[in-house]
Amino acid sequence: MAPLDPHSFTDLTHPLTTHAALSLYFDLPSATIHGAALFTLSSPHSGPLSLDTRALSIHQILSPSTLSPLPFSLSPSPDPIKGTLLSLSLPNDKTLSSFLITFSTSPSSSALQWLSPPQTFNKKHPFVYTQCQSIHARSIFPCQDTPAARIRYSALLNIPRELSAVMSARHVDRRLPVSGEGYSNLLPNGFNSLWCSETRVVEEFDMNQPIPPYLFAFAVGELGFREVGPRTRVYSEAAEGVLEAAAKEFAGTEEMIKQGEKLFGDYEWERFDLLVLPPSFPYGGMENPRMVFLTPTLIKGDASGAQVVAHELAHSWTGNLITNKNNEHFWLNEGFTTYAERRIVEAVQGEDRAVLSIGIGWRGLNKDIERFKDNLELTKLKTNQEGVDPDDVYSRVPYEKGFQFLWHIEHQIGRSAFDEFIKKYIATFKFKSIDTETYLDFLKANVPGIEKEIDLVLWTEEAGIPPDAYEPISNLYTKIVSLANEFKLGKMPREDEVADWQGREWELYLENLPKVVEASQFLRCLK
Repeated sequence: MAPLDPHSFTDLTHPLTTHAALSLYFDLPSATIHGAALFTLSSPHSGPLSLDTRALSIHQILSPSTLSPLPFSLSPSPDPIKGTLLSLSLPNDKTLSSFLITFSTSPSSSALQWLSPPQTFNKKHPFVYTQCQSIHARSIFPCQDTPAARIRYSALLNIPRELSAVMSARHVDRRLPVSGEGYSNLLPNGFNSLWCSETRVVEEFDMNQPIPPYLFAFAVGELGFREVGPRTRVYSEAAEGVLEAAAKEFAGTEEMIKQGEKLFGDYEWERFDLLVLPPSFPYGGMENPRMVFLTPTLIKGDASGAQVVAHELAHSWTGNLITNKNNEHFWLNEGFTTYAERRIVEAVQGEDRAVLSIGIGWRGLNKDIERFKDNLELTKLKTNQEGVDPDDVYSRVPYEKGFQFLWHIEHQIGRSAFDEFIKKYIATFKFKSIDTETYLDFLKANVPGIEKEIDLVLWTEEAGIPPDAYEPISNLYTKIVSLANEFKLGKMPREDEVADWQGREWELYLENLPKVVEASQFLRCLK
């Protein structure tokens, strides 16, 4: 086997999957999905092919033209990080470039979060949503689960008719099920006969742009939406007050999209819809194309949640459009996106808030460098993650050290020149997955002599923070920290000093208060 990714069984000598046509039957009472998937390869292939799975039951693998079975095997014991290797063998047929798999998920699927009615806002219906980053798409359907294998897909989601679905894809139709569509007649365990039940409906989707598997996403529940712009709907559970508050919080999204287009080129994904998930969603946001997932904790009533939306929007150019080849080059996703986010925030909210974000990021970077002092490999931009679960080493390093690297280049060559460079970079590599070496080669070709002005190897391959990194200077950051320090002296900030503060300012203030407070300090503050 010639590995392409330390977190995948994908073999470099095998053709990559270019399209998957999925038919998925959602059995919410058992927290399982029963599916049929037709896969298309980039070229005809005979012999072995390796796919990633995790906690999946594989029922059949068939030739789509004859429905004759194809031999397959599963590795006897799962790898603790990569899951279970699915090996199939394609016949010696120079025209065969597709195969069909029927499968079922497990209630323990690492990508699926099943919520019972009491866990939702409205307490009436169950809810399910996905989180495939970094390597969890393989627990929904068999795939080459590496960012290097960008894939188009279509999907038929068969769900209870009282529910609705959204996906990281174009919504085609909501309609009655059709018997036998999408190989649904081959679904296992009798679910083929339930496909056309009068209690069911099919939501049909299509993603005709190639995306890495970790951006495959859906949510199913009792959903409603509000229009907040020509390209944006805000979705959430159809619960009283939630939709209205979310729509108000994210009303400025279209202006951010316009500023992003000025900076980085056309928005390629047509829609930028937002889904506010139930409180169990474990992240601030997830950048699924066309359908960003957000935590409800962003809804604060002051539009400060726009900072997270700006980050997920920035991914539309850096991360979704250009993607790291594997997680060892994660900084290409997050360092670029952190830079792009702050440029969008600067354009929409002003320089002070952008620089405040840089200051908060610098503080977080230094904390994580200290956190990994016994594992300095994880303080590099380009890392070695062989035998490492990417979920176990998540940190601010790829975000903030990556930002610092790009910010340093901007300072060195000037903002105008760097803006032109980024636009050219995005136009050159859009819908591709690249590694650090590819980026550095492009940088040196388009900014001649940059390797003499900045030590590129030091920045990308060495541990820690390089000595020529720029420590940000933010008057607002300094003021907030100063006010927090004054608390120790018994002084509370005046109303006029905090009148313009939003969520991030208050968070920074609270983080800098003493962890232990004596009663006497409170008494002094109240005088």
